[in-house]
Amino acid sequence: MIVKVCGMRDAQNIRAVEALGVDYMGFVFYPHSPRYVDRVPAYLPSKAVRAGVFVDATIEEILRRTELFSLGVVQLHGAESPAFCLSLRKKLPPGTKIVKAVAVAGSRDMDRTADYRNVCDGLLFETPSMVYGGSGRRFDWSLTERYRGPLPFILSGGIGPESLAALTALRHPYWAGVDLNSCFETAPGMKDAALLEKFLKTLKNSL
Repeated sequence: MIVKVCGMRDAQNIRAVEALGVDYMGFVFYPHSPRYVDRVPAYLPSKAVRAGVFVDATIEEILRRTELFSLGVVQLHGAESPAFCLSLRKKLPPGTKIVKAVAVAGSRDMDRTADYRNVCDGLLFETPSMVYGGSGRRFDWSLTERYRGPLPFILSGGIGPESLAALTALRHPYWAGVDLNSCFETAPGMKDAALLEKFLKTLKNSL
């Protein structure tokens, strides 16, 4: 089970969250987000994979941030087409993964994931919102039953301490992990490490 904590900015907070053993840490490069990262923090994770969140950014901007932050994952939340993803893949450093976020409002959103199967490494299913990078709301997870693969997906959107029972009950062969953000914040971009630690211990013991 991959655990990604997104919307990180503060160096001390990054250290505290990384110490919990999370797999990915996300940095939001969307200027309109309250979690926008406009400069490189004094500390970047050395063990957790660094993921960059982009919304309709140019390939040049994505490549610049990838190099500046040594990103291992590029996460695309806008209207990026399969052709865009293919062009990006050809220019990214070898081994850099592309994850396409899909806002899930209905079953048709699952159908359109097929277009990305050969140009991306994974998907992220999230709640539709104009606020990219942490809406705090959950979509209808039963819609994932329509998804048939082949790409692994990460579940996002409003996952918090109260989500444990639903996560434990969820079964899907392509479900690869969770993306945690606003439900564990004391302020935009600041995570409650103690709350996260308690949640992750319980989740690990439940799955």
